[in-house]
Parts: sequence; C-alpha cells; structure tokens
Amino acid sequence: MRGPLAPSHIPIAKSRSERFDDLVLDAVDRLRPRWGRQLASVEFAVEEVPPAGDLGDGPGAITGDPIPFGRVEPAASGRPAIVIVYRRPLEARAQDRDQLGAMVHDTVVEQVAGLLGLSPESVDPGYDDRD
Repeated sequence: MRGPLAPSHIPIAKSRSERFDDLVLDAVDRLRPRWGRQLASVEFAVEEVPPAGDLGDGPGAITGDPIPFGRVEPAASGRPAIVIVYRRPLEARAQDRDQLGAMVHDTVVEQVAGLLGLSPESVDPGYDDRD
C-alpha cells in the first residue's frame, strides 16, 4: 500500500476562476499586437456576476434584455478605463471549455470595440466567423 503523496508530487491545479481569468488574459493578449497602444492604459477585470442594477430586474424595470457578459467603465478623473467580464453568465451559457474560450474572446472584443467606438469586426476581423 502506498502512503500519501509528498507535496512535490501533487499536481498544481488551477481553480475554475483562475482558469477563467486565464481565458480573459488570452483574449486580451490576442488583441495586443494590433491594439496594444490603445489598450496600454485599459484595465481588464473579472467579476462573478453583473451588478443587480445591470440586470433590469425589479418593479417596472424588467426589460427582457439578456444578462450581460461584460461592461466597460470609461476612464474618469485619473482612473483608467476598465473592461469587466462576468464569469458566471458566460460559464452558464458555454457547453464546453472551447466554447467558453470563444465566448470570452467575443465578449472582450465587443467591450473593447465599444470602448474604442469601433465595430467588433474592426477590432478582430475574425469576430464574425465564429458563430
């Protein structure tokens, strides 16, 4: 019978949220060669879910809009612009890791496009090809 594994033999596993963070960073890295100068002062963040105010819930506020996957907070009073990606809505909609990666990338592209005042197709010419 084998004894417990020594700590040096235990594989380092990333948490679900760390893997999601990596998907966001990968999406940003894919945009940097073309948009690095424009994105140099932009921060990217992950939040679990959108704020309740963004959900269109409550009396008289039901809009029927889908739950957002991300949002942009424009730069203001010395604070850089922030692109925020919501983890749980994306994970709930994705059928597998590959689809999640594509959805995260599309969300980052859409938010960056909105920030720069461009279409998603101009930010990433392959954006429209992944339906």
